[in-house]
Amino acid sequence: MSGHAPPRILLFDSGVGGLSVAACIHHHLPSLEVVYLADNAGFPYGDKSETVVIDRTCGLISSALRLYPSDVIVVACNTASTVVLPHLRTMTSVPVVGVVPAIKPAAAKTQNRRIGLLATPATVRRPYLDRLIEEFASDCRVERIGHPELVRWAEELVSGGVVPLGELHAATKPFRDADVDTVVLGCTHYPLLLESLKQSLPSVRFWVDSGEAIARRVAWLLDQAKQPVVAHSEALEEGQFPVSAILFSGQAPKGIVSFMIGLGVAPKVVTEYWPDELRSATAIESV
Repeated sequence: MSGHAPPRILLFDSGVGGLSVAACIHHHLPSLEVVYLADNAGFPYGDKSETVVIDRTCGLISSALRLYPSDVIVVACNTASTVVLPHLRTMTSVPVVGVVPAIKPAAAKTQNRRIGLLATPATVRRPYLDRLIEEFASDCRVERIGHPELVRWAEELVSGGVVPLGELHAATKPFRDADVDTVVLGCTHYPLLLESLKQSLPSVRFWVDSGEAIARRVAWLLDQAKQPVVAHSEALEEGQFPVSAILFSGQAPKGIVSFMIGLGVAPKVVTEYWPDELRSATAIESV
C-alpha cells in the first residue's frame, strides 16, 4: 500500500466468528481499513482435512490480495491458524498474524489456578495446545471443552437464531464442576456467544479471548513498516465504513448487515459467491 490511504487489513475466517476480531481491531485501531473474507462455503473447518483447509485458505486469500492489496493478513480462525500460517508466509511477503487460544493471559488472570478452555473439538485435540498449557499454565488445572455445536449457534445468531441455553448449560457443566474462575474463548466465534455464556457460568470472573492481542500485534507490525495508525480517540470520517468489503465464498447469511452494524463494523459492500472460480451469482449491497 502506498500514498495517503490508511493501512488495509485482510481478515480471514471460515465464517462470521472473525467479526469479533474485526470489532476489536476497529475499536483499538479505528483508522484501519478492514476487508473481511469468509469461507462460509467451506464452513466448518473443524471437520476438514489439513490439506483442504490449507488449499481453501491459501486460494481465497491469494484471490483477495489481488483485488485488495493489504498491509497485514489476519487469519482469525483457530483451526486454520494451526496449519496454514507457514504456507501463507511462503506464498506472500505480506505479514501474517494467526490466533492461538489465550492461555498465557488466562494464567496471568486466574486467582484459583483453575482455567476453562472452550474450543472446537479440533483445537482441543491439537498437540500445540498441550505445549501452550505446559509453557504458560503448568501450575494450573485446565479443563477443556470441545463442543461441536457452539460455532453453529454463533453463525445462526446472524440470521436471528437464539442460543439454546439448556444445551449450552449442559455443555459447560465441566467448568462448573471444576470451579474455574477464568474461561478462555478458544475460537473467534465464541465472543459472539459471551452473554449467553455468562448466563450459564455466572461464577466465572475472567473471560479471555485473542482479540486484543491480535490488535496489538497488527499495530506493532504496522509500526515496524512505518504505516500511520490513528489513535484510538480519533473516529472515522463521516461516510466511512469500518469494513470496506466483506466477501463470502458462499451465500451471504441473511441479516449479516444488521448483525455487523450491531457489532460496530458496518460494511460498505457485501459480495457473495466470490471469487470468480466459485461464483454462480453475485450480490453487492451498499449500506
